[in-house]
Amino acid sequence: MSDWVQLATFSTGFEADLAQQSLNEAEIPCLLRGNQAGMFGAGFKGPVMGGIALYVPSSAIDTARELLDLDA
Repeated sequence: MSDWVQLATFSTGFEADLAQQSLNEAEIPCLLRGNQAGMFGAGFKGPVMGGIALYVPSSAIDTARELLDLDA
């Protein structure tokens, strides 16, 4: 298995879910890590204290960055 690297951090669950969906549609594996649950449950899509980190395999970092239009 390849090494996973952090691609971005999002301040809301909604932004993180949009990025994850875009990567899933492009068949790029990804993981979200953060304090999503909070007091409102995992379905809460508002601001998340500490943010939500998005990880991808290191071999897919350039493609994922380009797909999400992120600065290097």
